[in-house]
Amino acid sequence: MRVFFIIAFNFLLVTFAACSENQGPDNNEKPNSSVSDKNLQNAMQIVDNAISCYFTGSGMSMSRYYNPYTKIRSDEKGSVWMYTASIEAVNAILHGLVAQKENGNTDVYDENFNRYKDLLEKLYDNADYYAGTYELISYTQTKTWTVYGVNRGAAKGTAKVEGIENVYDDQMWLIRELLESYKLTNNAEYLSKAEYLTEYVLDGWDCTFDVYGQERGGIPWGPGYVTKHSCSNGPMISPLVWLHEIYKDKDDDITHRYIDPANKLTRKTVQKKKSEYYLEFAEKVYQFQKKYLLRSDGVYDDMMGGCSPSKPETETVYGVTYRKGGTCRDRVGPAITYNSGTMLSGASDLYRATGKSTYFTDAKNLADASFKYFAKLGETKDGYYTYNISGFRNWFNGVLMRGYMDFYPYYKNVDKYLNSFQMNLDYAFDNFLYENMLPTNLLVGWSYDNSKNRVEGMFTFAFAAEYAVLSRFELEK
Repeated sequence: MRVFFIIAFNFLLVTFAACSENQGPDNNEKPNSSVSDKNLQNAMQIVDNAISCYFTGSGMSMSRYYNPYTKIRSDEKGSVWMYTASIEAVNAILHGLVAQKENGNTDVYDENFNRYKDLLEKLYDNADYYAGTYELISYTQTKTWTVYGVNRGAAKGTAKVEGIENVYDDQMWLIRELLESYKLTNNAEYLSKAEYLTEYVLDGWDCTFDVYGQERGGIPWGPGYVTKHSCSNGPMISPLVWLHEIYKDKDDDITHRYIDPANKLTRKTVQKKKSEYYLEFAEKVYQFQKKYLLRSDGVYDDMMGGCSPSKPETETVYGVTYRKGGTCRDRVGPAITYNSGTMLSGASDLYRATGKSTYFTDAKNLADASFKYFAKLGETKDGYYTYNISGFRNWFNGVLMRGYMDFYPYYKNVDKYLNSFQMNLDYAFDNFLYENMLPTNLLVGWSYDNSKNRVEGMFTFAFAAEYAVLSRFELEK
């Protein structure tokens, strides 16, 4: 049984981090700073330390775990998803710095923006250790793609990506961050790569027809899977809306591949305006997930299982081989915060882009239902809300928090929900900060057994990203 504690001298001794001489901003430098500025300073403090704790070498190899008490990095490397969490944190800081500048705090922007922009470029450059190339037979074509595998390769571009070695949701999280980076830096390479990966993801949309003549829809977890997950659909909605907004005043076209609804077999192509194409797909993906995975209690289940066929199969149509469509009949739980969080962000973005009241209603219902379902007042500590942190939920919970932030401009009641995250982070920062790191359990702290105090890298970056998002929230309030 793991026993946790608070020892006062630990906090008195923590004046510098173990992993780097350059510790970045000192949270105590500006005792009279606003909550917004303090949040951003905390985010930068955590990230600066985490980069040197979890990453090694010029190739920025990321260890999955680091223990601040034993100073040991794990030999196990982080997956591309875990690696992307570091990009997310840097983007969140850059976004926070821009917000500070827009609100008159130019000093913090001038001191930090370029160094985080440079760090962002290094992270993307070394993400190519996860990249690889393979040929995929999809529902409408056979094409060679360069995408991101789950695991890191020995050299850039050599990662295994065939079959189950890559999944669509990993590409989606990268697309999201690439577009955020493009909006923050205006680097066209980020937009180009985001659109390429978007083409790959939408190539996975099941555009075949069922026995009733309806498009099956949905994106399976990956090209090597048949199950259709919340995590392989919901995260794509917001990036598609952002792409629509980027191109809404432009005439750029894109090739849309589809199956002729007249005979349900013939593969066709048509040129469409990018702005229309991306928004159309955003709404299609949203409607698929809402139709199949929204629960009666207002939150989202994990996936559609019970699929036929039970593994990817191909079929020959007019002498050409394509992936065979599949039908999944079983809704499978549990409800997890990030599945509701991506849909909350998606509904918020669709409401902004279309003005359709149904998206506002959906988002309001989901915001209220998700907080009621996932946040448990006083379960761990009186006056604080507990969120399940088993498995990868510390990162998942941050996705829900971002959903609340995305909806805040339209529904101020979520300020209570956002404040629950602020309180938990501050409690941990004030009571458990050790070597510029926070423990996995923000409300309980570290273990007596130092060997059990390792922290997932993606959790550390998630805490920093949450602080940076909350910095913007304080300015919007």
